[in-house]
Amino acid sequence: MTANLITLTSPRSPSAEAYRTLRTNLLFSSVDRALHTLVVSAPTADADKSVTAANLAVTMAQGGRRTILADCDLRRPEQHTLWGVDNTRGLTAMMLEDDALQAPPLLDTGVAGLCLLPGGDIPPNPADLLGSKRMEAVIDALKAQADIVIFDTPPILAVTDAVLLGAKVDGALLVVRAGRTRRDDAARAKAALERVQVRLVGVVLSNAPRGASGSY
Repeated sequence: MTANLITLTSPRSPSAEAYRTLRTNLLFSSVDRALHTLVVSAPTADADKSVTAANLAVTMAQGGRRTILADCDLRRPEQHTLWGVDNTRGLTAMMLEDDALQAPPLLDTGVAGLCLLPGGDIPPNPADLLGSKRMEAVIDALKAQADIVIFDTPPILAVTDAVLLGAKVDGALLVVRAGRTRRDDAARAKAALERVQVRLVGVVLSNAPRGASGSY
């Protein structure tokens, strides 16, 4: 487990509280439209989308929701590194093996109510896998075991993976990094999601400087 999992290493910090606020905002946004599956992505590779996905998953589980965090970045998977677990079997096994589809190779994170599905072996054709009918079966299998499934995906402007998967889930969360993500890149990422009618539930600003509001 790395220090990036601030919701576990420093649960009383302002950063951890910000993730809990994000959880609350997402839950309120889904009052009228259920949010059981959520893609977390970013315009480019310099945002903190994997860290955001992991910390959001922790707060969801801590709030009493059965949560699965699935690493769908099959190009540069990071979740196994963040959690310090093995990446031998995961999502790609579910894509190829019927037994794994029936019994997903989920890993215990040590957080009550939170399981991790690593990416597994890196395939030669990630976009084809995530856009396939088989991926829809994977999503259904994970939904059957959780109240919410959070998918960590590659950057939107780099490859089509996030957009393809976003079209199959209930919503997408866009992560932009203060001082790093260009405004035009954020706008292009938003437009790419909207072109295929992906429901953008919100935008997260990471690495934001702490304001002058004291302990509040």
